[in-house]
This record gives sequence, structure tokens and C-alpha cells, in this order.
Amino acid sequence: MKFIAEIDIMPIKEILDPQGKAVMLGLHNLEIDQVNDVRIGKHVTLSLETETQEQADEIVKTACQKLLANLIMEEFTYTLKLV
Repeated sequence: MKFIAEIDIMPIKEILDPQGKAVMLGLHNLEIDQVNDVRIGKHVTLSLETETQEQADEIVKTACQKLLANLIMEEFTYTLKLV
């Protein structure tokens, strides 16, 4: 079975986000004052082939926990789609 995993990795809310703050400042400089907060993260797309959806789920979870996300500072969510 072929799957596409769409993974979003974001800084934990308690962690300062300097990129988000810089974008927020830029928005205010453009006189876009309606935006209250900006958080910048990563989006990763994985294409994988496994025998079951459970295997795909476990592979994606392991990749996120051990490589893609820094769990001290980031959290992740993902969706698996059958292709």
C-alpha cells in the first residue's frame, strides 16, 4: 500500500518563536495590524510504501520523534493518505 504523510512541525507554544516575531514586526511595518500572532514551523511530505496502514503510521511517528522534530522545542501532527 502506498501512503503520503503530511507532517506539520511547530514550536511548542511555551517556546519563543523569533521567526514568528520577525514576521509579526514585518506585518506591522506593512500596516497589517489585524494579525495578533505568528508562529513559523515546517511542513514535510513523506511518500512511503508499507503492507498496512499501521506500519506506515509507526514509521511516520518514529521518523518524527527521532529525526524530523526536536521534541524538546517542537510538536508534530500528521495525516496519512492512501494513494
